[in-house]
Amino acid sequence: MSEPFNACHYLLDRRIEQGDGGRLALTGPGGDLTYAQLHERVRRTAAGLRGIGLLPEQRLVMYMADSPDFVTVFLAALRIGAVPVPVSTMLRADGLAELLRDSRAALLAVTREFAAAGAEAAAAAPELAGVLVGGGCSIGTALPVHALDDLAAAEPDGGPYATTADSPAFWLYTSGTTGTPKAAMHRHGSIEVVCRTYGRHVLGIRPDDRCLSAAKAFFAYGLGNSVLFPLSVGAATILEPAPSRPEPLAERARTFGATLFFAGPTFFANMLHAGLPRGALGGVRLATSAGEVLPASLYHRWTEHFGVDILDGIGMTEMLHIFMSNRQGAVRPGTTGVAVPGYDLRILDEHGNAVPPGTPGTLYVRGESTATGYWSRYHASREVFQGEWLCTGDTYVQDADGYYTCLGRTGDMLKASGIWVSPTEVEARLLEHEAVAEAAVVAALDEDGLEKPVAYVVAETGAAVTEEELIAFCRQGLPAVKRPRRVVFIDSLPTTATGKVRRAELRVRAAGVLGGPHREAALS
Repeated sequence: MSEPFNACHYLLDRRIEQGDGGRLALTGPGGDLTYAQLHERVRRTAAGLRGIGLLPEQRLVMYMADSPDFVTVFLAALRIGAVPVPVSTMLRADGLAELLRDSRAALLAVTREFAAAGAEAAAAAPELAGVLVGGGCSIGTALPVHALDDLAAAEPDGGPYATTADSPAFWLYTSGTTGTPKAAMHRHGSIEVVCRTYGRHVLGIRPDDRCLSAAKAFFAYGLGNSVLFPLSVGAATILEPAPSRPEPLAERARTFGATLFFAGPTFFANMLHAGLPRGALGGVRLATSAGEVLPASLYHRWTEHFGVDILDGIGMTEMLHIFMSNRQGAVRPGTTGVAVPGYDLRILDEHGNAVPPGTPGTLYVRGESTATGYWSRYHASREVFQGEWLCTGDTYVQDADGYYTCLGRTGDMLKASGIWVSPTEVEARLLEHEAVAEAAVVAALDEDGLEKPVAYVVAETGAAVTEEELIAFCRQGLPAVKRPRRVVFIDSLPTTATGKVRRAELRVRAAGVLGGPHREAALS
C-alpha cells in the first residue's frame, strides 16, 4: 500500500507542525488570516462539508473570486478526499451549467459576485445536490443552500482523509487545442511536485515572500501562484477578488507589500500602456510570465521601466504549472529558457523522431505533475497523454546552448513560398517598432490559395503609422518571405480569459483580407 499523503496536510497542517501558526497566510481586501486561523477554518469547514454529505471523490465546483473563502473551500475539499473543481468566473451561466453537468458535481460553491449566475446554472444541473455561498450572500435556488460561515462553525475535524499521493485531488478545466472544455484530473502528489520543482528551484520562494498574481486562482498558473507555492513554504498570498487591472494591482502590490508578481505578456503590456510610474513595483523582487510567448522587446521595455526581472516560462493545465523557464541571472529574452529540474523535454518531428538542435518540431514533456488524463475524454486523452510523455502541441526549437524558443502552436505555423514562418517571429519584429503596442500574425490565403502572413496591429495611443511603413520595417529585419503581406489596424486584439490571443478568431477574420480593405472594425 502507498504511504498516506494529503495535499491539505502538506500545505497547511505541516505549517502548524513546523511552528508557523502565527505567520500571515492570507491578506488583501478580504482580510488577514494567519496559518493557525486558516488551519482552524479549514478543519471546521471540512467537518461541515462532511456533515452535509459530501463524500470522498465527489466533485465540488468552485465558481468563486480569489478570496479567503476560495482557499478555505479548496483546502477543505482536499482534506476530506473530495475533488474541488475551480472554474473560470468569466463563464456565463450556460457555460457553468455545462461544466456542472459534465463533472456531475454534487455541490457548487459561489461567492457574492457570482451568486446570480450560479443560481441560473444550478437550475440546469439536475445532479447538483446543494449550493455553498460565501460572504453572507443569498441565492435564489430550490436546492439546499449552505452558508460557508455556518459550515465553519462546525466542530474541527480530527485529521485529513487517508488519501495517497496517487489519489484524485482536484480537476482543472481546459479547452486545450480542441476548443471544447475538458477536465484535467490531478493527483494529491502533483501539488508537492510543482512546489518542489518550480516553486523551490526556479522561483526560489521564501517564507518572507508575499505573492500577488494577475492570473486568477481558477487557472493552473494562478492556483500555483496564489495558493500552492506560498502555503508550501509559509509565505503569504495577496488575494485580489476583482478582475485584474494594472492600476489597482499596482496599488495592491504597494499596500500589501508584494515581493513576487505573476502575470502574462498581455498584462505586462497593459501595465506599460497604463503609464504607471517607474517605482510602482518598488517592493517586488521578481516577476514571472506564462500563458503565451513573452516577446524580447516587451521584456526589455518592462524590465527597463519597472526595474524588475521577468522569468518567462511555459506551463500547461495538464502539467499543473511551469515545466520550462528562464532562471534568475540567466534570462535569455525571447526564449522560454530550459527544463525545470524534475522535467524532461524532447522535440519530435511529424513522424515522431527526435530532431537535432536548430530544427523545429513539436515539444513533448515528461514529469511527475502530469495529470492522469481528461475526465470522460478517451480519445483526447490518448492524443495528448502518450505514455510517460505529454504532447504540448507547441512548435519549439532548441539552440546549441540548450535554450528553447517557441515558434507558436503547431497549428499556428504557416508556410509561405515553401518556407516555415513562425507567427511569433514576425510579431517580435513588429513589436520592435515604437508605434506598435500589440501584434498578432495569422495565415491568410492569397488569390492563388497560398498561405501568406497577415498582421493584426494595435497602434500605440497617438502614434501615426501606416501599413506600408510597418511592412517595410519587417522587410528590413526579416527575410522577405516572412514579411506580412497585409497589416490590419484594430483597436484591440481578441483574447481569452487568460489573456491569450484568440488566433482562431483572427484566422476567420483574415479570410479574404489579402484582397479586402486596409482597416477593419475592432474585434470584441
